Parts: sequence; structure tokens; C-alpha cells
Amino acid sequence: MRDGLRLAVGTLTIVPTGQVAPITRDTAARAMVLAPVAALPVAIAAALMAAAGDFLGLPALLTAVLIVAANGLLTRGMHLDGLADTVDGFGAGWDRARALEVMRKGDVGPMGAVALVVFVVAQTVAIAACLDRPWGPLVIAAVIVTSRAACAIVCRAGVTPARSDGLGSPMAGAVPTAAALVVALTVTVVLACTVTPFWQGALAAAAGLGAAYLVERKATRVLGGVTGDVIGAAISVTETVILIVLAAKGWR
Repeated sequence: MRDGLRLAVGTLTIVPTGQVAPITRDTAARAMVLAPVAALPVAIAAALMAAAGDFLGLPALLTAVLIVAANGLLTRGMHLDGLADTVDGFGAGWDRARALEVMRKGDVGPMGAVALVVFVVAQTVAIAACLDRPWGPLVIAAVIVTSRAACAIVCRAGVTPARSDGLGSPMAGAVPTAAALVVALTVTVVLACTVTPFWQGALAAAAGLGAAYLVERKATRVLGGVTGDVIGAAISVTETVILIVLAAKGWR
């Protein structure tokens, strides 16, 4: 359990935890299951920034920009990098080898750049809207924690790695399906308990994690499985979808 948490924290945040070697399937499974817990430092930082912005009377949009920036810094920008690389890979055509090569290079192409802009802007505007909710800082923290459950979804049993090396290799397929479902249900309850009405929080979590599932399905079709970039992309997509659903005022 300890190695799994260290791997999750060290991989998903800038918090130094030391190298975990070797990364066994068991350790990888625990890391993906514990990803929401590993995100707590990032979630707490975002909540504190949201509270500070409210205390200082900063415009909600400015506070949201700072939160998105901090989220990127505290995760080394890996989720957004994974998003850009994955979108570029998906857009490289139906040749699996070419798509994986594009993703491995790590150069942000036109499609990846557009995806980054769209997702960052969407997150920023949606966070600004969510800050107007009751207990806004707590809601933002819960969204960050909930989005990390995407790790368990895209690494559930039956999912294959797209290549034999890289971060995604030991992670893919490592999480038992039952464990992935428990993680998804747990974070859904957590988010629902922080949002009014509660059902909007549950709907947001379901939509976000459903989007993560679709990312994995697309990756399996195009790439033959998942990579570390795909895991990062799933987190970014999940977080953005959750924020958009919560930003909708028609359901409040």
C-alpha cells in the first residue's frame, strides 16, 4: 500500500516521494486506485487559493486563472501534456505505429495545441462559475479529487498497454474491475455531498468518468491500448467535463 501511494503521489504531483522500483503490477494497481488520495495536496492548494481569492475580493475569473495555473504547476503539467500528445496521436491517422511515434516525440502539434487552448479556457471559465456556488472552494477541491478516479477507470482489468515500455505498461489492466467501480462510486458520493443539488454533483461525476471511459475506448481502437499520455488525457477530460456540468446554472 505504501509503495502504491508513493508511486501515485510522485507520478501525479510534484511532491517528492523517491523512486519506487521495481513497479510491479500490484504496486501499479494500488497507485491507480489511490490516485484520488494522491491528488489531495493539489486539491487543498486549489481550495486555499479559491478561499484567498474570495477573501481578497479578486474577480472570480482571475482566481480561476490562478487555480488552473497552480493545478498545472503542481502536477508538472503532465495531464495537459498527456492531453496534447493523445490528441495529436488520435489525429495522426489510423496507422497505429505512426500515432504512437507522434505521441512519443512529445512535440505539440496543431491539434494538440488547439486542444490545450480549448480545455484550459473551458476549465478556467467553468471554475469561475463554480466559485459562485455555496462552498465553492470545497467544490473545486472535490472536482480535482474526483477527476483522478479516471486513472482506475482507464487502467481497469481487460485494458491493454499500447506498448511494452513507458508508464502505461504496468498500469494498463492492473486495476480489478470491482476496485475501479468502488473508486468511481466513492468519488461520486464525495462530489455529490459537496454540491447543491446533490444530484448535479452525482451527474457531473458520472459524466466525467464516462468521458474517461470513452477516452480509453478511443485509445484502444486507435493505439491498441493505453499509455501514460492517455491516462493524463483521461484525467484532463474528466476534470473538464465535471466542471462544465457543475457550471451549468439551469440545474441549480
